[in-house]
Amino acid sequence: MSLISRVTAPAAAHDVAGLVRALLSGPPAPVRGPSGVPAPRGPRLPAGPTGPGTSAARSVARTAARAAVPPLPRRLPLPLPPAVTGRPPAPSGPPGPSGPRAAVLPPGPTGLGTSAAALGAAAALRRAAEPASDPAPGLHCPPAVRDDPALGETVTEGLVEWAEQIGIYPGQLDRIRSADFGRLIMLAHPESDDPDRLLAAAKCALSEWAVDDHWVDGDAAEARHDLLGRRLAIAHSVVDQAHLPLAHAARLEAVVGADPVIRALRDCLRNLAGYATTSQVRRLRHELAVMFVAYGQEGYWHTSGHTPPVWEFLMHRHENSFGPCMVLVDAVAGYEIPYGEFADPRVRRAFTMAGTAGVIVNDLYSMGKEDPKDFSLPRLIAAEDDCSLQEAVERTVGIHNELMHTFEAEAAALCLTGSPELRRFLAGTWAWLGGNREWHAGSARYGPLTARA
Repeated sequence: MSLISRVTAPAAAHDVAGLVRALLSGPPAPVRGPSGVPAPRGPRLPAGPTGPGTSAARSVARTAARAAVPPLPRRLPLPLPPAVTGRPPAPSGPPGPSGPRAAVLPPGPTGLGTSAAALGAAAALRRAAEPASDPAPGLHCPPAVRDDPALGETVTEGLVEWAEQIGIYPGQLDRIRSADFGRLIMLAHPESDDPDRLLAAAKCALSEWAVDDHWVDGDAAEARHDLLGRRLAIAHSVVDQAHLPLAHAARLEAVVGADPVIRALRDCLRNLAGYATTSQVRRLRHELAVMFVAYGQEGYWHTSGHTPPVWEFLMHRHENSFGPCMVLVDAVAGYEIPYGEFADPRVRRAFTMAGTAGVIVNDLYSMGKEDPKDFSLPRLIAAEDDCSLQEAVERTVGIHNELMHTFEAEAAALCLTGSPELRRFLAGTWAWLGGNREWHAGSARYGPLTARA
């Protein structure tokens, strides 16, 4: 089931809805709106790392603190001084009852990139501020940095207008409006308050999801898994522009022009070029190609009746993740991470772990709307490990938390020797995950988790 289908589907009647409510529900994470009034608090983070592999993540962080990580280019001492950021350092909170003053998370985008140390330490600081006992520890995730509902609504309306012009989701534009994807993009990119830049990112995201909804999702009327490979190959001809001999180019162009999904992909990339560098657009093109590979894999599952083992589904989630959305963090914010750093395998590892963690959040929050026959990580775990669905959901949360803790530890290590742009990019990725969680936790679209209208 694709993202927009999950968002707009009615709440499920089966017992998964109650299970998910018990494990994930709670008021949204602490964010501030334009008026400065705090929103209700969200589920408390665990008192310490949870899930398999977190001890290794802690070890990585300790090793990094001893400067045992080989340097990346353009080293800079930590934390970033105001001369680099152009902003004052993040403020500190009042002295605690038993120790030194604790840094507080910034109320808005001004804090992103101002301190590399904050990236690895922010989650730990939040955990330290919470009571150690939590009767229902949930997902380990950062809070959203800002919430501007009016800006989100502006982006959503622009997205609806664009979708109508392009022709995707014909007769279903209210699904886009009710999903409030502009709010997701607004929350996930707190470094920009430019509605045009945010809309550029939203167009890219909706184009990606349109491929899933129109071609892959088994609930869609036009989904034909036997045609999926051909469709994806033709779509890729605009992602990485194909150049045919003149005698044949017009035939390809006619096919492209007749398909609204491919038109959306072409138009969003062309629009993005007005806000991003050539290399930033090329990064997105690469992420789309990876996503197409994953869609082809899912088509095979459907046509062959193959049920993927857990390892294969997690590999699928590595490829079919929020990576295409997250890769625009620096482009939306108006800077660029150096290509050599972005391409570094260590950065790629941290970035893709974050992308997988982000999409697992969607998997968990949408369980209350899924058909029990849909592929999902908890159901595959339950079948493979012969455990209850509740235990499988808890294990899924543990997998998410392992990915998040590892991302935080390894990103903090990379920040020790990376450029200011790398630190800002990793901090922006961390903030993206917080906005993603806030959108899922606070959206009435995931009925079992909130009563908000």
